[in-house]
Amino acid sequence: MSKLTPPLPKFLRPAPPRPEEKERDAGNGEGGDTEPGRADKLRESAGESGAQVIGWLDERTGTSPFLRGFLFRKVPKGTNWFYALGSATMFAFVSQAVTGVFLAMYYNPDATRAYESASHITNEVFAGELVRGMHKWGSTVMIVLLFLHMGRTFVFGAYKYPRELNWVIGVVLLVLTLAMGLTGYLLPFDQRSYWATIVAVNLNASAPLLGPFIADFLRGGAEFNPATITRFYALHMLLIPGLIGALIGAHLYLVAKLGTTAPPWLKAEKKELTNEEI
Repeated sequence: MSKLTPPLPKFLRPAPPRPEEKERDAGNGEGGDTEPGRADKLRESAGESGAQVIGWLDERTGTSPFLRGFLFRKVPKGTNWFYALGSATMFAFVSQAVTGVFLAMYYNPDATRAYESASHITNEVFAGELVRGMHKWGSTVMIVLLFLHMGRTFVFGAYKYPRELNWVIGVVLLVLTLAMGLTGYLLPFDQRSYWATIVAVNLNASAPLLGPFIADFLRGGAEFNPATITRFYALHMLLIPGLIGALIGAHLYLVAKLGTTAPPWLKAEKKELTNEEI
């Protein structure tokens, strides 16, 4: 094992056999197989087969050092529930992805049938109203959690050296999350979503330099047309979630590599150096 590889935690190490288990194994060996001995052998064989599968995968992928360092890394003192805001945001994204796949099975991104398909999901599909409600309100929850997570990062000073790149990735994730909310708002294609999207795209068009080009790209032309909803659907289902997933992976890698910051109200412990260390 490499010196850089952290050791296995205590609860993953195999426990030594108890004295009564040794006596029972010795008795089973002298007096023949008994029912408890067979049960123990079955459990041992099942555990060995599982370990063999894990060992086979680890030998070909070499992921155990990475997973060990990622899952069992040290955290600073004073860690509290504020540090769970990032995980909660990621869970909200996973929930959005799962419910979005379910909705995509019944949704039809066509200007003449989008509203009917959305009504079909709500009124006729089993648990459709529940899943659509989870997806609708889950987007708001994800945005709120993302703002809280970035606020915690700013207050705790976790954007400073050497974590500037992670902060930039977080800002890009915030922009992509807002864009995913905008592109998804049009998909029910009712009066409210239609006119609200027109207002939002016109606001983008008023931005200097790139604003008009972004608005034409979103509309698929100079005005809203039947291709607009298809373009919004493709952005909402394919492009933006893929970018978010890739950036979340990079974000988690940097968190595991650089570690987390301690709360600002905790002072660093001063260690007095001995003459030998100096």
